[in-house]
Amino acid sequence: MTTSEYKNKGVNLRRVMIVTFSLFTFHFANAQSLEKLIAIGLANNPEIQKFELQHQIVAEQANETQTLPNTELSVGYFVSEPETKTGPQRFKLSAKQMLPWFGTLTARENYANSLADAKYEDLVIAKRKLISSVSQAYYNLYANQQKQAVFVKNIALLKTYKKLALTSVEVGKASVVDVLRLEMRINDIEQLKQILAQQFLAEQTLLNKLLNRAKEVAVELETTLQIPSKELELHSDNLGVHPELLKYDKLYTSVTQSELLNQKDRQPMIGFGLDYINVSKIPNTNFSDNGKDVVMPMVSLSIPIFNKKYQSRSKQNALKQKEIYSEKQERLNKLETLLDRAVKGRVEARISYETQTKNRHQATKAEEILLKNYETGTIDFKDVLDIQELQLKFEVNQIEAIKKYYVMSTVINYLIK
Repeated sequence: MTTSEYKNKGVNLRRVMIVTFSLFTFHFANAQSLEKLIAIGLANNPEIQKFELQHQIVAEQANETQTLPNTELSVGYFVSEPETKTGPQRFKLSAKQMLPWFGTLTARENYANSLADAKYEDLVIAKRKLISSVSQAYYNLYANQQKQAVFVKNIALLKTYKKLALTSVEVGKASVVDVLRLEMRINDIEQLKQILAQQFLAEQTLLNKLLNRAKEVAVELETTLQIPSKELELHSDNLGVHPELLKYDKLYTSVTQSELLNQKDRQPMIGFGLDYINVSKIPNTNFSDNGKDVVMPMVSLSIPIFNKKYQSRSKQNALKQKEIYSEKQERLNKLETLLDRAVKGRVEARISYETQTKNRHQATKAEEILLKNYETGTIDFKDVLDIQELQLKFEVNQIEAIKKYYVMSTVINYLIK
């Protein structure tokens, strides 16, 4: 083969590289934004619906607090009618209503509302966690898709190298071993690509189930993600008002309301009632009160003389508040650690991305040198494979760095947004 023919093939090789590089970027006309997927999840996710219903149930329980104790009604019939001066008593009707101490119903309502407030934070936390889960699944799919694109590009490039190797074997400038090495490398990358395709489907199922829809629904991703040139300002003070911490504050408040209710419950209860006794007339007797029925209003008082129960509740409430304070401090420490790891992880991702970018640039230069050597009639396919493997490694590492940056960003957003 002449030098000019090698030059022509070198030009063709560059064209193939340009075409295959364009495969790295996918474009979907119907790409679904992350924000849209999150909105679908918040509307359809069954766990979110569960927490919404739980909050509604607890909130509805506040309506129970305005009810009074059951009104007591009783009927008694005198089997042996007692004789009185006004006549024999036949039956007796009684009604009694107990009333809690002043302010008890309000204390119960406040306690129920404080429980509803604490339950609402569970809903807010669940929504944040869903947003984080959907986002991470989305970025995992993006990274998987980009890796597949890189593998497609590399397979196409290796097939071009294989054709060149076959041509070189014909003119005695390469051995059959070079061709076999290229074929084995193609097989390896094809295997990795097929594995990624299965992992993509599994991650797609995860995302679709978070959105509460059929697992087969195709998730079309946006085209590209880039690490921002500058880090956004982080408002770490927002961590102090994170729902996971606010929940402890509201639980603390609910215990305070529980103690106020306990103090009301230890007060007496007042009861009002009425007894009615039916009296029959005395036969053959005529006086003004003959057969006059008896009506007797009553007032009763229920006094909790044995109040150890209420004293115990007060001690329990004091201990619960200490427990809640300790739990909040423990959770705050964990969230601060998680935030610090996420921030550091994002910095690590940026460092890794920049390093891999430099490495890719160097690998591209090495590839250009190999191409120039090919144009002069010599090429070492072992070096070609080594450079191609390095390029693949650097590109995959770049994608991993981008994924890590955005996954760490979802953790940060969960904590301080």
